[in-house]
Amino acid sequence: MTKQPQDQSLAHLHLLVSGASVAGPALALQLARRGARVTVVERAPALRPGGFAVDFRGHVHRKVLQDMGIWEEVHARQTHMGVQTLVDADGSPRIELPAAMMSGDVEIARGELAAIMYERTRDLPHVTYVFGDSVASLHETPTGVDVTFEKGAPDTFDLVVGADGLHSRTRALAFGDESRYLTYLGYCVAGFDVPNHLGLDRTARIHSDPGRMVGIGNADGVPSHAGATLVFSSPERLDFDRRDLAQQQKILTERFRGMGWEAPRVLEALGGLTSVDELYFDAIAQIHVDRLSVGRVVLVGDAGYGATMGGMGTGAAVVAAYVLAGELAAAGGDHRTAFAAYEAAFGDFAKGCQKIAGNAGPFLAPPTARKIRQRDLTYRMLSARPLAGFFKKLTEKAATDIVLRDYP
Repeated sequence: MTKQPQDQSLAHLHLLVSGASVAGPALALQLARRGARVTVVERAPALRPGGFAVDFRGHVHRKVLQDMGIWEEVHARQTHMGVQTLVDADGSPRIELPAAMMSGDVEIARGELAAIMYERTRDLPHVTYVFGDSVASLHETPTGVDVTFEKGAPDTFDLVVGADGLHSRTRALAFGDESRYLTYLGYCVAGFDVPNHLGLDRTARIHSDPGRMVGIGNADGVPSHAGATLVFSSPERLDFDRRDLAQQQKILTERFRGMGWEAPRVLEALGGLTSVDELYFDAIAQIHVDRLSVGRVVLVGDAGYGATMGGMGTGAAVVAAYVLAGELAAAGGDHRTAFAAYEAAFGDFAKGCQKIAGNAGPFLAPPTARKIRQRDLTYRMLSARPLAGFFKKLTEKAATDIVLRDYP
């Protein structure tokens, strides 16, 4: 393991980071390099493995990953995902989507990325991970934030960071109820493991009916299993308990009943799941906050500008960690100055990434057969050799639309 250079510019600060998916460990790594004490609390009992593949694009993402010292390891653990093919109900190909379009410059499973950053920080004496717990209350004072937890003993921190995802508990406590900030985009998405009965090897097949999509892919080269992704339109946002597996299985089964291609096998695998942790199911939505900080509490990752899918949220999260930790160091730990500078430097970049995310649902599950044909024609043209370079630049535009400072 490469040892990270460290200074003491933030040694006087003790920060609580809520969430250990990607944004939390990324920020812990950046803060630890500058000497800060960091406690990361995560509701899950352990680091979550697997998950959807995430990608990085362009020179900005590369600069941040290199600065973190993990660029080579991300490449070593990448998926090497190849083309993904849109298919008819009988499995015959309609169009191939190039790897660069769907997987960026480098793609890695979300759990693998989190593990890399966790492994770089877990043994540092000034970084502590607490699993199986979560923030219960926040009370800001003139000198810090008094925090109580669902299970652990209360503590006081200089600053609190909400890195706990789209449905952030930290954001709700400090900024107000989720309903004020979440915009539903008319689609839902689910993901879970299935048997690799198509014999896929680092490739995927995607079939769309009007308003719904089933995708099956193998991103790790392990022949025994694959991942299924389901997307469907729903004009009204569904009300369901994210901890109730049976309820979610019922919703998905009803929505995809009667669909062709591999849908029956995928639903059979869905019915065999035994734990809610084996299924990801959520609305495709975005978070829009008026500002990224309130007092001594600041948001990073999906908690502040989440877009569920298609908005390069992982890339935005590591860039945010770079900027926030850097601005804290530049300000000598003065959170008022640092949070304002973080907002000014990063806010427009986050909004730009969100803008492209609104197309994810309609692209994967167009609402009509005519829209499906139009989508296929458009992407057939864009993936053709004469336009391939242009399309790559187009997909990188939002990912590179920020000028990064060289921080202390």
